[in-house]
Amino acid sequence: MKVLLINGSPNNFGCVNRALKEMINVFEEKGIQTEQVNIGKNPITGCMACGFCYTNKKCVFNDLVNEIAKKFESADGLVIGSPVYYGSPNGSLISLLDRLFYSTSFEKRMKVGAAVVSCRRGGNTATFDVLNKYFSITEMPIATSSYWNMVHGYTAEDVEKDLEGLQTMRNLANNMIFLMQGIELARDKYGLPKKERRISTSFPDGK
Repeated sequence: MKVLLINGSPNNFGCVNRALKEMINVFEEKGIQTEQVNIGKNPITGCMACGFCYTNKKCVFNDLVNEIAKKFESADGLVIGSPVYYGSPNGSLISLLDRLFYSTSFEKRMKVGAAVVSCRRGGNTATFDVLNKYFSITEMPIATSSYWNMVHGYTAEDVEKDLEGLQTMRNLANNMIFLMQGIELARDKYGLPKKERRISTSFPDGK
């Protein structure tokens, strides 16, 4: 099994990375393959609503988004980590996720998702809520832990002192493994749940 981890911080070795590292240690100990992608300081533009992905199954901007899409498709789980900026995820990460989830047509349901948030002090739960919406709109089961999936600190060294936060990361990783393995067993025995053809409600002419 494989888990893809996205570090949405411009600092590759900061607080978010330290939190993800705690999870990676658990994954690797349990024989789960991992790959981490760092957004870093790469310029990530937002969705331009051009429609290119409708027919080409990929984003018109051939950047980190299309690169991550291939890794995401082959993964059983996805961890998204972000620092808190003004009570919300990093803007570059939001642009990446909007395009990643919108431009890809491969089946995402039953891939396990987990959001990880790092903050110095506040804005963590609001950021956590934003990230979880990407999972909940694509039928991805959301992994939870013994507390909200967050660490506190201004530096990676600060996070080392957040023993509860690091424990939360370890519990999150273990719960994620359990979910992925359980879903794999259920898929083999029962198949995926029946999925209805999508209904898109709109209100033309004010009706």
